[in-house]
Amino acid sequence: MTWTLVLEHLFIVLAASILSIAAGLPLGILAYLFPRAKAIILRTVDILQTIPALALLGMIMVVLDPGKVTVITGITLYSLLPIVRNTCLGLQEVDPGVKEAARGMGMSKAYRTLLVEFPLAFPTVFTGIRIAVVNAIGTAVFAAFVGGGGLGSIINRGIRIQDMALILSGTGALMVISVVLDLLMGWFEKNTRKQGGAKSMWIPAAAILLAFILLLPYGLSSVGEGELLLYDGDYSETQIMHHMVKMLVEDRTDWTVTIQDQMSQVNNFKALIGDGHTCDMMISYDGSLLTTFLQLDPADVPEGVSIYDYANQTAGEQYGLLLLEKLGFDNTYAIAVTRDTAEKYPLETVSDLIPLAGGLVFGAEHEFFTQEGSMKFGPFTEFYGLKFKDKMSVDVSLKYAAAEKGSFDVTEVYATDGLNRKAGLKVLKDDKNFFPDYNGAFLIREDTLIRFPGLDEVLNILAGQISNEDMVEMTYQVDVEKRTVDNVAREFLTARDLLKA
Repeated sequence: MTWTLVLEHLFIVLAASILSIAAGLPLGILAYLFPRAKAIILRTVDILQTIPALALLGMIMVVLDPGKVTVITGITLYSLLPIVRNTCLGLQEVDPGVKEAARGMGMSKAYRTLLVEFPLAFPTVFTGIRIAVVNAIGTAVFAAFVGGGGLGSIINRGIRIQDMALILSGTGALMVISVVLDLLMGWFEKNTRKQGGAKSMWIPAAAILLAFILLLPYGLSSVGEGELLLYDGDYSETQIMHHMVKMLVEDRTDWTVTIQDQMSQVNNFKALIGDGHTCDMMISYDGSLLTTFLQLDPADVPEGVSIYDYANQTAGEQYGLLLLEKLGFDNTYAIAVTRDTAEKYPLETVSDLIPLAGGLVFGAEHEFFTQEGSMKFGPFTEFYGLKFKDKMSVDVSLKYAAAEKGSFDVTEVYATDGLNRKAGLKVLKDDKNFFPDYNGAFLIREDTLIRFPGLDEVLNILAGQISNEDMVEMTYQVDVEKRTVDNVAREFLTARDLLKA
């Protein structure tokens, strides 16, 4: 964990807090002034609060690109409820005698609301702001799923590789931030109640704005002329390959490579395409490009044409993307059984599961049970004629922990994941060849190759250099032996004499 992640997290929280205050206070005042609008406003913010945070971010991403803007927008919407409700409630609870006196002095409705009633209601209003800010600290963890940065990446990684120290460090940092901010806001709240909100209500506002300005460098990124942009992945394999890109390119050229916040493969692809793209390239796989990104099926590939060539051609026609040469490893889906299951039954191939499936439980991450793409649970079991006793959907971060604890008997894994070795899983041979190839290759925008002439030649130095065994070993070193991605990537490149410096 680094200070950069902590400060990034704070930036997201403060940016969302400022926006939610700017939107929530007027909405709360409108709900107070206009009884007919009150029900609509309060019902709307209530509904927003009931939407799961990750689902809300997904809906926002339909309109906005992945990144901090999406996260800040989502947290802003999520934070409206306590601010709007407390603003409306605080104004309603102002002494009726004060309201009547202001009215008797000939003040307009807007004047007395803003300059008489609101300062008196501010302690209650500030309580709503305090709740919203503290809640935002925890909600901002979901930024890691959409390239927003922050401490969520530390916690997610810790859960996936079952590193309690990593989980506790991320969680502890969140707790410290929450406690410190809550104590500061509690002091301000107590102060406003003693002095009357009129004079002191601008102090916390000024403090939040000042902190936001100081944290701007951690929320804004400036891109140089010769700067190649990538996103960090949410898996060690992606991170290793992207850090190899940085090392190779910066070693052999004058260009700078910037690796941005963590992002999933699907979101990374979305960030790669279109005129508003926020990255230039990513590590991908020909099978993923065909089935997940292009929404095609291996059956759509013309006879005599490889998945790699067909996916490459189609991606170029539809999105202006190009797959560089294959890197050598094939990270295809694989079916594996737990250590206990392997010891109990003589299993070597997926077909060996057919007579046993009725007594076995199949467990995998949520994505494997979706309808997105054809390489999923339904088509797989239908193809092999497998009828499992039950199926279990688990979060991808918890899958290996669940496998080690015996929560299920059979699972789906990636062939080059070092955690397969740690969990003691036995990978079965796909004897009927259901799963297509997932050859690793860099997916890059064609206009990026124009901006960086010769980049493809530099990256293709890695073509055919990395075997499945190499990748398993590297991911094992990162995920299990807790070595840094940079050290593992550099060690591999150095061993192959691929770095000049």
